[in-house]
Amino acid sequence: MIKPILQLYPTIPAKSEEERAELRPLGRNSERYQEVVHGVTGLVKEAERLGFWGASCIEHHFHSEGYEVGPSPSVLNANWAGVTDRIRIGSLGYTMSAQNPFRVAEETAMIDHLTGGRSFVGFSRGYQSRWTNVLGQHYGVRATLSPAGMDDAEREAMSTERLAEETSIDQVNREVFEEHIDLVLKAWTEDSFNYRSERWEVPFPYDEGIDWGMRDPSSRLGAPGEIGEDGRLHKVSVVPAPYTRPHPPVFVASAASLETVEYCGGRGFIPAYFSGSGRAGKFGGVYAERAREAGFDFALGQNQALVRWMQVGDSEQDARQAIADYDAEMYKNLYQPLTPHMAYNPDDPVQSVIDCGLWTHGTADEIRDQFVAQWEELPAEYAVLIFHYAQMPYDSVVRNLEVFMEHVKPALDELTTYATADSANA
Repeated sequence: MIKPILQLYPTIPAKSEEERAELRPLGRNSERYQEVVHGVTGLVKEAERLGFWGASCIEHHFHSEGYEVGPSPSVLNANWAGVTDRIRIGSLGYTMSAQNPFRVAEETAMIDHLTGGRSFVGFSRGYQSRWTNVLGQHYGVRATLSPAGMDDAEREAMSTERLAEETSIDQVNREVFEEHIDLVLKAWTEDSFNYRSERWEVPFPYDEGIDWGMRDPSSRLGAPGEIGEDGRLHKVSVVPAPYTRPHPPVFVASAASLETVEYCGGRGFIPAYFSGSGRAGKFGGVYAERAREAGFDFALGQNQALVRWMQVGDSEQDARQAIADYDAEMYKNLYQPLTPHMAYNPDDPVQSVIDCGLWTHGTADEIRDQFVAQWEELPAEYAVLIFHYAQMPYDSVVRNLEVFMEHVKPALDELTTYATADSANA
């Protein structure tokens, strides 16, 4: 059975681009943000009522336009934990190339406790330069679109100098991303540890240790190994440990570059494919093969996630209108400028959205058939459904969730016959 996840992209609503311009910067409009921040909590409760496996949010910063205002996944997650009983709570995800790994380890462990173990954690690399470059500057990180994930035509369209620069940026971003995830895992699973790299010394300074005033109590009461024979602190203990042992499930957001897929397979992480089914389907087998080499036994699609937007209507035209009203502005002004491979035709914005391969739309039966066709290529264990609430009204989001659970999920369950761990709603 598939495990559906509601992914919320908190969007401050405007009747039109003109109104958004009149009220600029709408991202700082406190009155309208009130609707968003409390409404997403209601939608999470609706998802739990309907039997969704999980609910998640994003990490994006500085969205002055009012798009995707989600600067703190942990705050939303903690709030959702307090108003739900069964659904898993998490994020897709923390941008680890620009995050402090120790803070992420601490906050996600606390959320795991607040939920009684019904949490998950998602990680991403950071492709939006406005904020990734600012928050990641002390790690030497800039945003990346990962040339390794581009097709030949996209790379050939770049000059040799630009491609070399982007490849270097991408390499640093990936190195920091992977190192920070390693540190989160150490913090989750080891009672105490030390660590040194080009970017980190733990403790600091590493060689001489810290002259710690509590050395006597810490040597008797703290984690073994924190205090060395010289009486100085030489290891740290990150607290609390997660409620789930060894740690909550880990997702990694990906546009399906082969390098990321292989990285996830080798770690047993769950790749969440923000890409059309053709590319995701191609890499699904690569993931399973790499996972087997690392000692995991996953069937095709198992431990993988497909990410989709959806708009249901009483007719195909109604669904197209919903895309025009609730999604096209973000596609035009956010997704396409930041990911140029997503084509945009100003004469037919809705068709541009549909053609990118990430949207399903139509009547309930049409949406079911579109999902089935994609799951026949890759029978993913997880289905991540994204909605731009509150640009998209509350009742419209709920209707889409109901259609998915009643009309789509039963058909996808028939395609995901491999054995999976019990869900939080079982």
